[in-house]
This record gives sequence, C-alpha cells and structure tokens, in this order.
Amino acid sequence: MLATVVASLTTILTFAGLFYSIVALWGARNFMRRRRKPEGFAPPVSILKPVKGFDPGMYEAFASHCRQQYAGEYEILFGAASIDDPAVAAVERLKAEFPERAIRLVLCPEVLGLNGKISNVAQIAAQARYDHLLINDSDIHVSPRYLERIVEGFTHTRKGKTVGMVTAPYRGRSHETFGSKLESLGISTDFFPGVLTALLLDGEIRFGLGSTLAVSRPALDAIGGFAPLADCLADDYELGFRIAQAGYAVELSHEVVETSVPAYHLRGFMDHQLRWARGIRDSRRAGYFGLLFTFVLPWALANVVTQGASLASLALLSLALLVRVTVALTMGVGILGDRQVLRDLWLLPARDLVQVWVWTWSFASDTVTWRGYKFTLRDGKLMKQG
Repeated sequence: MLATVVASLTTILTFAGLFYSIVALWGARNFMRRRRKPEGFAPPVSILKPVKGFDPGMYEAFASHCRQQYAGEYEILFGAASIDDPAVAAVERLKAEFPERAIRLVLCPEVLGLNGKISNVAQIAAQARYDHLLINDSDIHVSPRYLERIVEGFTHTRKGKTVGMVTAPYRGRSHETFGSKLESLGISTDFFPGVLTALLLDGEIRFGLGSTLAVSRPALDAIGGFAPLADCLADDYELGFRIAQAGYAVELSHEVVETSVPAYHLRGFMDHQLRWARGIRDSRRAGYFGLLFTFVLPWALANVVTQGASLASLALLSLALLVRVTVALTMGVGILGDRQVLRDLWLLPARDLVQVWVWTWSFASDTVTWRGYKFTLRDGKLMKQG
C-alpha cells in the first residue's frame, strides 16, 4: 500500500513539474514578444557600485561600465568602507584609464546594519548627483548599450503604474570547479524560468534581481531610501517589493548581464546555496513552498524507482527529460545567451537533485553563512549569532 501511494505521489508531482515547465516556456514566449527598441530616452544616471575586496576579473567588469554608448551623462560612484580596501587601487587605475568618465570613490565608514552592501549603497546614494540611480555588484560585466537599454524601461507603464525600478536578467560565468558549474547552470536553467513564470502569472514582477537595480529617486524616496534595508538578507527582493508596494511598477529589462561565479569548493557552494534558498524562503514563503511542484526531473527519477522501472515510468522519465532540456536550452541559450549550458547540460540531473536537497534542508534551520560569518535569519532580516 505504501509503495503504491508513493508511486502515485511521484507520478502526480512529475506531471505538476511538466505543467510548470510548459508555463515557464509560455512565459519565455511572452517575454520575448514584449521586446522593444530603445526610444532615445537618456536621462543622467548615477551608477552606484559597493566594493569589498578584489579578484582578477573585477577590473574588466569595472571597465565595461566605462565603455557605454550612452547619449546622456552618467557617473560611477564606488563605495568602500576603508581606503585600505584592495578594490581602491583598481578604482584609481580606472580613473587614470578613463579620464573622460566621471568616476568617484566614496568612503563609507558608517555601519548602518548587518548587510554591508546596503550600508555602503545608502552612503554612496547620498553623494549621487542624478535622479536615476543604478546599483549592481562589483563583478557584473555589461555590454556597451547596457545603460541605454536599462533606462528605456522607465518609459513603460505596467497596469497603469509608473515604472519605479528596472531590473535585468543575468547569466553566470563559471570557473572549473564542480560547484561553480552547478551554480551557473542553475541560474540559467532554473532561477530565470522561475522569474518568467512569476511575470506570466502575475502580469508583473514585484521584486528585483541583484544583477541590476535601477531606481528613480521618487520611487526610492517613497520607501524611505536604502537605509531600511540595511539588515535584510535578500535586499534586491525587498527593494523591488517595497517599490511595488508603494504603487510603482517593476520592469524586467531584456538586457542580459553577466556575473562571475566563484570557484566554489563543496562547502562554499552549499553555504551559498542555502543562504540564497533561505533568503527566498523568508521573502516569498508561498512561492518558495510551491517549488516542490517544479522539480520535474527528480520526481520522474523517483517515480522510476518506486515503480520498479516499469515501461510507463521510463516513458514519463523520457518526457520529463525532454521537457527539462527544452526549458534549459530555451532559457539558458535562447534568451540569456549562456553557451556554457551546452557544455554543462550533462550536469542537469545532478544540479536538479542537489536543488531538491537544498530546498528540503533550507527548512531545517534559520542559520546562514555570509562572508565567513554566521547569522540567524528572522523574517528576512539578519541577526548576529552569539
């Protein structure tokens, strides 16, 4: 009796995963049909980049922001907690290489909360000259038309609402470690399909993606600025959510950026996955629980085991694999332009099985590890342990 119940349950969950995959593909179709050409909107923009530490690929990421083919004015403000931060030397080099760009270093000595990134951003924003602010991480690589395509989103309206934030999809540039490849593959083939599914079902998104958070000053003022987010773990989600709550729309741009995924060893990979998972869990509880119905390939594999590799279960597994690969190629290669998906496609079953484990284990604790420190997560906010 138990075996029959488990077999039936895994069959139902597999079909639920297939349905989710079809919805995600429909969301991709709708998203691509919404693409528009830039209309010449080019307001002055302040790019805010909090920095902490330095890695070899970071300088080229910085430089990509200086090569913008943008009709308007823009400035780049780097925020460091100390003049001794290793990234400061790279900023000085950037100023020398691109003297035509308005590049400034802002020291951010205040600690406004446990989220050091937002603490820095709040202090940089106070020095920004312009009313359109764009925040992205220090390892983000962008195309020469990045600014043009991002700010174009502010010309749209969604459900009669003015756009207060524009955010952007991203792909990961992996290193050669197993953990780095799994995380990059997950960004393109699992995380982004979830974003497009939310966009399709809700008609809008009500969160931001940390790859790009472009906000208008009126929308930012309406939520009290950045300081209230200084203890939030998922600051990108919270910023978008609060702007949506204030009556503004959040726009998902078609411009794709690239982030560098660290060369994780197993411990670092799992710490990051659990921190990410627990942050989403606290931010979107109902949606996060709903991920249970999206694991099409793991449930199909479990169904094969519980049904003793019957012909029906093997046929269902074949269908699940076909649909899962279709989603991966459509999202990863077709929309995000991530050619690494082709190289690492064979890792997809392993990546999905790891994700099921991460999802399950995320409910076991409220502890997250971030930059070597352990925190307790309470309703999305960080609390020091001990």
